[in-house]
Amino acid sequence: MNKKRVYTFGNGKAEGQANMKNLLGGKGANLAEMNLIGVPVPPGFTITTEVCSEYYELGRDKVVSLLQEDVKNAIANIEQLMNATFGDIENPLLVSVRSGARASMPGMMDTILNLGLNDDVVEGLIRKTNNPRFAWDSYRRFVQMYGDVVLGMKPVNKEDIDPFEEIIEELKEERGVKLDNELSVDDLKLLVSKFKKAVKNQTGHDFPTSAYDQLWGAICAVFDSWMNDRAILYRKMEGIPAEWGTAVNVQAMVFGNMGETSATGVCFSRDAGSGEDLFNGEYLINAQGEDVVAGIRTPQQITKVGSQRWAELACVSEEERLAKYPSMEEAMPSIYAELDALQTKLENHYKDMQDMEFTVQEGKLWFLQTRNGKRTGFAMVKIAMDLLREGMIDEKTALLRVEPNKLDELLHPVFDKKALKVASVIAKGLPASPGAATGQIVFFADDAAEWHAKGHKVIMVRIETSPEDLAGMAVAQGILTARGGMTSHAAVVARGMGKCCVSGAGALKIDYKNKTIQVGDLVLKEGDYISLNGSNGEVYLGQIQTKEAELSDDFRELMTLADKYTKLKVRTNADTPCDAQIARNFGAVGIGLCRTEHMFFEGEKIKAMREMILSEDTEGRVKALSKILPYQQADFKGIFRAMDGCPVTVRLLDPPLHEFVPHDLKGQEDMAAMMGVSVKKIQERVESLSEQNPMLGHRGCRLGNTYPEITEMQTLAILGAALELKAEGIHTYPEIMVPLIGNVVEFQQQEAVIRKTAEKLFAEKGDSIEFTVGTMIEVPRAALTADKVASSAEFFSFGTNDLTQMTFGYSRDDIASFLPVYLDKKILQVDPFQVLDQEGVGQLVRMATEKGRSIRPDLKCGICGEHGGEPSSVKFCHRVGLNYVSCSPFRVPIARLAAAQAAIEEA
Repeated sequence: MNKKRVYTFGNGKAEGQANMKNLLGGKGANLAEMNLIGVPVPPGFTITTEVCSEYYELGRDKVVSLLQEDVKNAIANIEQLMNATFGDIENPLLVSVRSGARASMPGMMDTILNLGLNDDVVEGLIRKTNNPRFAWDSYRRFVQMYGDVVLGMKPVNKEDIDPFEEIIEELKEERGVKLDNELSVDDLKLLVSKFKKAVKNQTGHDFPTSAYDQLWGAICAVFDSWMNDRAILYRKMEGIPAEWGTAVNVQAMVFGNMGETSATGVCFSRDAGSGEDLFNGEYLINAQGEDVVAGIRTPQQITKVGSQRWAELACVSEEERLAKYPSMEEAMPSIYAELDALQTKLENHYKDMQDMEFTVQEGKLWFLQTRNGKRTGFAMVKIAMDLLREGMIDEKTALLRVEPNKLDELLHPVFDKKALKVASVIAKGLPASPGAATGQIVFFADDAAEWHAKGHKVIMVRIETSPEDLAGMAVAQGILTARGGMTSHAAVVARGMGKCCVSGAGALKIDYKNKTIQVGDLVLKEGDYISLNGSNGEVYLGQIQTKEAELSDDFRELMTLADKYTKLKVRTNADTPCDAQIARNFGAVGIGLCRTEHMFFEGEKIKAMREMILSEDTEGRVKALSKILPYQQADFKGIFRAMDGCPVTVRLLDPPLHEFVPHDLKGQEDMAAMMGVSVKKIQERVESLSEQNPMLGHRGCRLGNTYPEITEMQTLAILGAALELKAEGIHTYPEIMVPLIGNVVEFQQQEAVIRKTAEKLFAEKGDSIEFTVGTMIEVPRAALTADKVASSAEFFSFGTNDLTQMTFGYSRDDIASFLPVYLDKKILQVDPFQVLDQEGVGQLVRMATEKGRSIRPDLKCGICGEHGGEPSSVKFCHRVGLNYVSCSPFRVPIARLAAAQAAIEEA
């Protein structure tokens, strides 16, 4: 039986449905579903995502021959339903060709409208519609899109504008008009002629006239666009596998550019920025869909309330708004009522916020797409909790609706209100994506990436953004455009990324060649600082002070809900009372990693630490350590106090000693003077501490076993702090962790020092405190012999950063030199230092946990590497039965939600 490669839809029937997203792509599956539930959709067909894979395996010619018959039959089906013929001169059928991957990738791949036109067909279209302006406008758009997407007509230099737009701008200037729709029919004819001539000059090929040649060119161009630079970058950012491929959707054209009773628009069933339950969107009369998202014409609002809000932001009076910028609700009331009813129907059907595209052709409404809308982290939380309260979804669905990493956006700083009061507002646009951003102006994507790589914070400024700008948008603090509305490319992509964005700031005059922005008399150049307020659309001169974000009630309710389902606990990695308190406020139930070495790099502490290291005998080290002890004890008291009632895992000294000693002459001279020895003596000692491979050298438990007096001092500091707090009524639960063991004897010798020191301290103080001694599993041999280790250790904490280094044999500090190549060649799917390697490192974690618990059934196990805040790694930790994960304070909410999702998904 032949594989089915083409699925048709139209007239209330469809061969696909919503649950076929993997095969038909999100757009194709939803076009089929809308047909089945009675939403008006132009007929068409979908070429499956599997064909995209065949395209790259078998090549263009083979795939075209495989599809030939199915595509012709599917076109015949559209011809029958539309009562028109593809390629016919007197009664022409025109089609659109669009991409559609299973995961939404807005603007990343290519679209072609009005396909099927040529010099003869355009005359037939005029006779059929009696509308020469519409026909020539459609033809002009088709040549422009096809020339760009299929024939590769791109700007030669980044400072140049699109070659077709350059021709349009020259003609508008000659005619003394500002907007494309002010050009005459003769002007549009001239544009088509000029466009074709430009195509011939730049590509050496005539513009194709055969409808089927055009169609195959467009279908193959959409498949090609799956591997364009911006699509590859977007997939990397969103974690979308390249092997998924894209579907191709071919549909009968419906036209929003047929006159004043025609329109095109984009709408959302709820606000994608704030999550407010408010139908909203934008439309343009006498236009086609690309006009709205490209931001070339600033569109009008769909709802009256949206229009009034826009007018207030744009400082437009109510009289002017009504006269020049009426909402669809006011200008096309019957169409608006139908649109409003259908958006409600679609949200109720999909039980989620919908992002919809539509066209009105001479008073008839058609839907071209619906999908679960991209939204900010703030909106994601609010919409999930609102839908839960409305009874549309249950608790588990609400938790699964929120992407854990999107919570990061809610934790970002916001502008300080006092600072805003004295800030200088230089322009105002639309609040396209909320947030606060401060940075230096850059104009081009490659410059933004280069500046970011050098450590600069940048604001990307464009007349309007296009998908080619994705690399710059990804690294920018915020995005500012002179054109475009709330549904422009900049707005939609920024919301998906959680980036602050102000769009449609019309007062900005942007000069790409000179790299300047002019606002009135003010001229800003590349590198100048500006600030953006994505919540009200204001643009400020200079840098604005920020403060911590204020968390919403919805966020708190979501976290409470997560705790109801989670089994895996979340701790934090914290070395200061401040970090501990932040994490506790975010719901951490303990500290999984307190790194003692971070406490030594301040003031007098580092001097005493260096004295200890540079001492030549035990007596000298003990003397120096006695100076460090009160500092260490005070540090631990602060952390234990902040974590009152919660366990705190303290890792004993881990880094090699050479990291603490002075390597500069001034520092060495200071140490020599303090210790009363020669500079040469200090330099010799510093030199003796250097190692060929310090990561595998004299560090971790090897330090403690070589210099047990260090372990003694740290034990006294930890337990001494706990005893003092006990007297104050503060409950402490110290867990002392021995780092970097490779065999059980290394651990046992350190444990003996710890317990002997504790026993002596408790006898001196006449009091005691409960504590445990465990180890960090970060050497593969420790994992392989975990049953032996567990005979002594009371807990395991997997240090997955070092465990990853030693399992792969990759240096975390040096992997950047080859990681991009490994990712491109698919040797690695992800950076193993960001996402836990479940097949290799993960199996060591699983094995060590099982072996350890075979000896000690109540063995507490957790991880404390960077992976502890990465959602897929957290879910793996749940599946292998760990007790907790530990992560940086601002990742705690992300880990809590991922842990709840893991429990729900397992059930």
